[in-house]
Amino acid sequence: MMNDGNIKIIAVVGMSGSGKSVVVDYLTEKGFPKVYFGGMIYKEMKRRGIEITADGESEKRFREMIRETEGKDWVVKQVIEEAKNLINAGQKRIVLDGLYSWTEYKILKKEFPGQLTVLAVVVPKALRHFRVGKRPERPFNTKEIQERDRSEVENLEKGGPIAMADYYVLNDESVAKLHDDVDVILDRIEF
Repeated sequence: MMNDGNIKIIAVVGMSGSGKSVVVDYLTEKGFPKVYFGGMIYKEMKRRGIEITADGESEKRFREMIRETEGKDWVVKQVIEEAKNLINAGQKRIVLDGLYSWTEYKILKKEFPGQLTVLAVVVPKALRHFRVGKRPERPFNTKEIQERDRSEVENLEKGGPIAMADYYVLNDESVAKLHDDVDVILDRIEF
């Protein structure tokens, strides 16, 4: 679609509790607008009058249902439309928050050739599970995070975009170290 080499889009991917939001928040603080994959789900749930539960269960069920009924590309089509609106408004740098599936990855690569960089945030599983259990919003117990992991890999194909990411950042130390590592990657891709 858009072949302007000056446009840079970074899609952040990672398992639940990896630190995707920390990376995205850092980039938005630097002035880059974000397009939130999950926001498309919440927006559609609201439009349909579906309650968003605090435990995240209604969002999970709806996310899987919409991909089943509307196609695995439904969310990414909404993301692309919003990203194009930002580009048409003059944005040259955009962050996509929460790339989920292999289908979405392939579509984004085709839609934004030469403009899309995928950044995977990774962390040792035990540390990630610990963080998810202690987070203030939607903490999960061990069984819940294991089920979430299984669902993200089996139902949402999340392993593909992580495996094919252009860059990886290991988030097993401080937030300051994570920010420094992201800055190194941004310099490499001239973001």
